[in-house]
Amino acid sequence: MKNRFTPIALLTCCCLMGVAGTAQDFHLSQFYEAPLLRNPALAGIFTGDYRVQVVYRNQWNSVTTPYQTGAVSGEARFPVGKQNDYVTIGVQFAYDQAGSTALQTVVAMPAINYHKSLSSDRPTYLSVGFMGGITQRGFDPSKVTTNNQYQNGNYDPAFSNGENFSRYSYLYVDGAAGISFSSTAGNGINYYLGTSYYQFNAGITIPAGDNVKIVGQFNEARQGVYSETVAGAMVGYALLKEGLASDRMIYGGLLYRYGDAIVPVVKFDLDSYDIGLSYDVNVSSLKTASQAMGGVELSLSYVGFFTTSNSSLDKVNCPRF
Repeated sequence: MKNRFTPIALLTCCCLMGVAGTAQDFHLSQFYEAPLLRNPALAGIFTGDYRVQVVYRNQWNSVTTPYQTGAVSGEARFPVGKQNDYVTIGVQFAYDQAGSTALQTVVAMPAINYHKSLSSDRPTYLSVGFMGGITQRGFDPSKVTTNNQYQNGNYDPAFSNGENFSRYSYLYVDGAAGISFSSTAGNGINYYLGTSYYQFNAGITIPAGDNVKIVGQFNEARQGVYSETVAGAMVGYALLKEGLASDRMIYGGLLYRYGDAIVPVVKFDLDSYDIGLSYDVNVSSLKTASQAMGGVELSLSYVGFFTTSNSSLDKVNCPRF
């Protein structure tokens, strides 16, 4: 008997089960290259058995001290039992440094995601993921300036800043949990929907010809009065005669961060490697000071298959995107 799962049931589960400890503040335009920072239930949803991803961002270099963000993640997916179920284990490391006081955030979090197969004849999965670890936050007190150090309008570093900092950094335990649904529709269409507390995620891949496909991505984050919505699409063109089965493709497209930036992006698929480059063109009220310049971002990922019987290379049913 075929298992059935409706979009309404999915959204109901997402609303009931999307939970997270503390939302992350990391700010990436190529958010789809750091899935664990969005939702631990997105771990393992790719075509392959294991994946390593690196993203680096440098922002506001034209305005002030650059904001720098780096993220490194690794995932490995393994079959469970004989029902086409899988489990993904992963780990996320991230680093962020912001502003003239070098405010830093460092994160190290292991993750686990269970993918439950919902269909016997196509890759349809409900995934529930959890992530937890240590976060460290701190700043450099030597770079702090206050009004006490200004005399007659002139800054003098010899004067005390008048502050007595007892601690410059602290550690705390952080965690997240989420849910996602991934499946196929029609001929060659792959998609996913996911949610964790504060975030909603979605993506779709649509064939548009023998050598062309369209990849759409969406992410929305909300916490208190803060919100960020990023959406866009890329068009991919196969570089070899195999068409969309080719392992060599070039992509180009645009993302839009609502009220903040337009983001041109290019991406190259080179066998097991993906290389992405994007640049934020600032369109917010800061554009006069920034001269429309935002941030450059570079991503690199490697996807591979196991050489053992655990490999999903030739399997019909496995999480993919």
